Amino acid sequence: MEHEEKLAVVAYVALGSNLGDRQGTILEAVRRLRRYPGVEILQVSDLVENEAVGGPEGSPMFLNGVVGVRTTLSARELLEKLLEVERSLGRRREVLWGPRKIDMDLVLYGDLVIEEEGLVVPHPRMGERRFVLGPLGEIAGDVVHPGTGTTIGEMLRELGE
Repeated sequence: MEHEEKLAVVAYVALGSNLGDRQGTILEAVRRLRRYPGVEILQVSDLVENEAVGGPEGSPMFLNGVVGVRTTLSARELLEKLLEVERSLGRRREVLWGPRKIDMDLVLYGDLVIEEEGLVVPHPRMGERRFVLGPLGEIAGDVVHPGTGTTIGEMLRELGE
């Protein structure tokens, strides 16, 4: 029987932090993600600072970025690794959109559209979030959003200033 090679997929993960050493935590999250077999870090965007969106009044400023990965993991497996990294860095899910040490969201997984319990890709709110589209556009501006057929760069321009 022949060994079947898993095909690699390019995926994009949004990262954010608004508690503690925000930059250090994001960089550590990328280092921990890199350690998983089947995950290769391709690019890391610059980190951008922005207001907390949708959370409690007075939440601290966020630092956000995006990392591109080549992976042989399924979307579900990659999501599980992201949740593992979050937990290992002290993420507690207590308040919806509340302050957090680390947040990692799978925003794109190849050209797939996935709608399963606990896993929706492309991320349903990425098109309205400059803090996701800006860093994503920096490293993947020509990538086509599989749900809209437009490039990330076009989505960013449509969002406007």
